[in-house]
Amino acid sequence: MAHDLLIGTYTQALPHVDGHAEGLLAARFDRTAVVDVAVEARVANPSWVVVADGGAHVYAVEETGPDGGVSAFARSSDGTLSPLGRVSSGGDSPAHLMVHPSGRLLATGTYVGGSVSVFALGDDGSIGERTAFVQHEGHGSHPRQESPHVHQLVLDPLSGDLVVVDLGLGEVRWYALSETGALTLRPEATVTVGAAGPRHLAFHPDGVHLFLLNELDSTLVLLRREGDRFEQVASLGTRGPERAGSVANNQTAAVRVSADGRTVLVTNRGDDTVGVFAFDAAASTLEFVRVVEVGGRAPRDLVFAPSGDRVLAACQDSDEVVVFAFDAGSRSLTRLGASPVPTPVCLAFV
Repeated sequence: MAHDLLIGTYTQALPHVDGHAEGLLAARFDRTAVVDVAVEARVANPSWVVVADGGAHVYAVEETGPDGGVSAFARSSDGTLSPLGRVSSGGDSPAHLMVHPSGRLLATGTYVGGSVSVFALGDDGSIGERTAFVQHEGHGSHPRQESPHVHQLVLDPLSGDLVVVDLGLGEVRWYALSETGALTLRPEATVTVGAAGPRHLAFHPDGVHLFLLNELDSTLVLLRREGDRFEQVASLGTRGPERAGSVANNQTAAVRVSADGRTVLVTNRGDDTVGVFAFDAAASTLEFVRVVEVGGRAPRDLVFAPSGDRVLAACQDSDEVVVFAFDAGSRSLTRLGASPVPTPVCLAFV
């Protein structure tokens, strides 16, 4: 069965990427390849894309400066995107966004600006008033941590808090999120990993465990919920035993958990590999299994297809999306091929 796919890209040449796509792309995934790739919306640097309301609405950051933006679209049954408006992201270079399961709130964070904004969403999916704005302050000890860099926002599936990953501060912060979109920091819940440089996290399906991927030291940290906060259980390198402890020439990017919660996948940019980990929820143990060569350069995003037996990797610097067959029992990834796509960095199934 084929599935619709939206692909976030870079359209401009920036210090970290030679962006040359033409906007937000739409495509089809036929289980072996990404086909029928076409420009669906001509927006600047739509580097993160979210599909909401069962595919009826689409939201994309515009990773630009000095003040970036968030654009909203209505999506018709034939996949056509109709603009619903654009708002300021409240800072330079928004890198991520999330839509609340209620469909009433949207949150975004800016990488260069180091800020978090929450917006109300209208019944038609349009972005309304800003309900909260938080400016992070401070810096870390790594040269890349000269100021706050908000890299991801996710919802805690059990508490309903907004979880904000700040690479520049070396922290993951929990904010209580009210029904009206107000934010209140819960400082006692903050997880600090310092110069490791947290980038993205993924919750386990049980909501008790989460996996924090650190960009600057190429580690994956397992955390377990203890009361109203999380405690670190283990930290493993993402590059394999031959490169254990090495931080040179590699930056991690994406972390994803299989639907059964037994497998965690991460991407390594530089090594250009996928790190495969085994997880046992009952024992709270995480084990490195293997690294798999992607065959493309700078694998940025990585997603499981809706069927669960395919994995797609967006290779930013080689202009392709690589497709793997995934066997849940053996945790094996078998490369099926690559499809040409300009500067792909985010993959969102509809």
